[in-house]
Amino acid sequence: MATFLYRLGRFSFRKRHFVALFWVALLALAGAGAAGAPAAGNSSFSIPGTEAQKAFDLLDERFPGTSADGATARVVFKAPDGQKMTDPGNKAAVQDTVEELSGGSEVVQVSDPYQGGGVSRDGSIAYASVTYEVSGMELEESSREALKAAAEDARASGLTVEIGGDALQAVPETGSAEIIGIGVAAVVLVITLGSLLAAGLPLLTAIVGVGIGVASITALASTLDLGSTTSILASMIGLAVGIDYALFVVSRYRAELAEGRTREEAAGRAVGTAGSAVVFAGLTVVIALVGLSVVNIPMLTKMGIAAAGTVAVAVLIALTLIPALLGYAGRRVRPAGEKSKLLGGGRAKDARDKAKRPNMGTRWASFVVRRPLAVLLLGVVGLGAAAVPAGSLELGLPDDGSQPVSTTQRRAYDLLSEGFGPGFNGPLVIVVDAEGSDDPQAVFKQAGDEIKALDNVVNVAPAAPNKVGDTATIAVIPDAKPSSVATEDLVHDIRAAGADIKDGTGADVLVTGATAMNIDVSQKLNDALVPYLVLVVGLAFLLLIVVFRSILVPLKAALGFLLSVLAALGAVVAVYQWGWLSGLMGVEETGPIMSMMPIFMVGVVFGLAMDYEVFLVTRIREAHVHGEKPAQAVVTGFRYSARVVTAAAIIMIAVFSGFIGSSDSMVKMIGFGLATAVLFDAFVVRMAIVPAVLALLGEKAWWLPKWLDRALPNVDVEGESLAALDRAADKDDEDKELVRA
Repeated sequence: MATFLYRLGRFSFRKRHFVALFWVALLALAGAGAAGAPAAGNSSFSIPGTEAQKAFDLLDERFPGTSADGATARVVFKAPDGQKMTDPGNKAAVQDTVEELSGGSEVVQVSDPYQGGGVSRDGSIAYASVTYEVSGMELEESSREALKAAAEDARASGLTVEIGGDALQAVPETGSAEIIGIGVAAVVLVITLGSLLAAGLPLLTAIVGVGIGVASITALASTLDLGSTTSILASMIGLAVGIDYALFVVSRYRAELAEGRTREEAAGRAVGTAGSAVVFAGLTVVIALVGLSVVNIPMLTKMGIAAAGTVAVAVLIALTLIPALLGYAGRRVRPAGEKSKLLGGGRAKDARDKAKRPNMGTRWASFVVRRPLAVLLLGVVGLGAAAVPAGSLELGLPDDGSQPVSTTQRRAYDLLSEGFGPGFNGPLVIVVDAEGSDDPQAVFKQAGDEIKALDNVVNVAPAAPNKVGDTATIAVIPDAKPSSVATEDLVHDIRAAGADIKDGTGADVLVTGATAMNIDVSQKLNDALVPYLVLVVGLAFLLLIVVFRSILVPLKAALGFLLSVLAALGAVVAVYQWGWLSGLMGVEETGPIMSMMPIFMVGVVFGLAMDYEVFLVTRIREAHVHGEKPAQAVVTGFRYSARVVTAAAIIMIAVFSGFIGSSDSMVKMIGFGLATAVLFDAFVVRMAIVPAVLALLGEKAWWLPKWLDRALPNVDVEGESLAALDRAADKDDEDKELVRA
């Protein structure tokens, strides 16, 4: 591995024109594809194997032409103080709005509040439901504009008008905080690398990699049904790892220059050593992201594969484009320890003298090696305390009630809760399939009566059969809001009653609707978490055994990851569920944590945690393989890698924190969770717990059964084969000297 990458690095350095042209052409090709592709919308949402999805599919089959998967909107009207929606003027304004909306080219049906029971008991609030023939992601922009225009016309009559539903779901915006994150990354790179040019290389290559990844996703969005958040999450992860991977190669290049190597040789050595770590770190991230497919939720699978593709591009760029750009930079990228004159750099001799003095990483590692048990206990107890809130984790999926109060969707949600009760925003749709029953009408009535008798039910609408009369829908309004435990319990109670009905009549009673779908998604994600952990951690564990040729080091890495991810989940619960520091984080509405958050965090954080593990521990193992004792190898590894790992972690935290400013609650929460997880994992687990455990284990840390050592392939991440090249070169020089003598 190291020898192959060494040759690849030298080739890229020598043939830099060809390599740079290849990546520019690839970026241009992806950009052209994205420019000619339709804009990404909201990905269609299907959950194979769930009861809610089965009922949804049955509606499409038994109620053709009703567009069961079509976009919906609720136009909510509120009368001015002292007036009612039944007043002639207000009623006329609403009916004008209904008529205006009915003329839309994609509109299937618009309900009249005065004919369908759409007026609240006190008469102050009314709503009209709009059903479209296409899904939210396929809805034409002209239809959205017509919906907004109709609402604006109604406002002109003095009514308060807001719009809820998925018809107005917009592509989320990340805000200016993302730019601030990149700015922080630039400052950290300049401080770490001591050169504006050297700092610019990781930023440039990361932007190129993310550009290729996001442009490819945009180009394929319509074909592969990729949602708008797919590209945001791919850019979030791709930008973070792209900067980090490039930083490690550039940093190692400068270290090789400081050893007196030529620039081409230094580029080859940097790719052969740091590049090996990049390959295996990238593999762990890709495994974790692609592994999301085991959950069998198409949207999550697509998000994971798209992000994994962007990470793969980042790895390839770090191995090829970085050495090519280093070739262009020439002497402007200085050896480690030297700064450019612009940043206060002095003479080379001063830089070498400074490099000989113990740096912060050396001093910290020496401290940990002297007091490993105290550091280990402090780190574990601290992360354990941070993880305590995770015990109160409540899962759900965001709805209009989790939107900022500044949005029309959230204001429509609040108006409907005010006028019709909190459960009105999460109606349940009961589908009764009585195809094989002797008396379908009796089955429909029995189902309605049994549901009415359940707790937490406000209203049960009469059964609405299809034209054939073998299937009917029953709308049920719960008493509690959609994301509440009471509503979840009601769904389970209805399903239990449906099982009894099936035993007696043979008819299927299925519960669907957005609320039931969210409950089923949460359950499916919970059920998949343990198999996913076993798969991803198991594969990565095997990979790390190959990399480190040890059993205990990968085991320690996995346990440290579990600590950091639990602590990060605890922080997410504290902020987004309990409301701690919610104002600082821009959280306007606390509530259940997004259902896919735990499994997504497990996948992404595991991959990123292994990044730091690979980069840090390979440097320690490299020192050990080259003859140093375990404790001294820890200090040496930190001397060369602590500064860079710290910079990489700060950069990743800054990039992820930038997404906290997103308008999308899911992206906002994921950004905070990932930033917190990296903070805990890099600075507590990898920088404190890891050296403490290695110091306590000593030589045992690198133990591997002999039979397993023989069976495993030698991937040579430490660059031992490159050291052999040095020894061979030295021997040739000695032989030549002898010949001359």
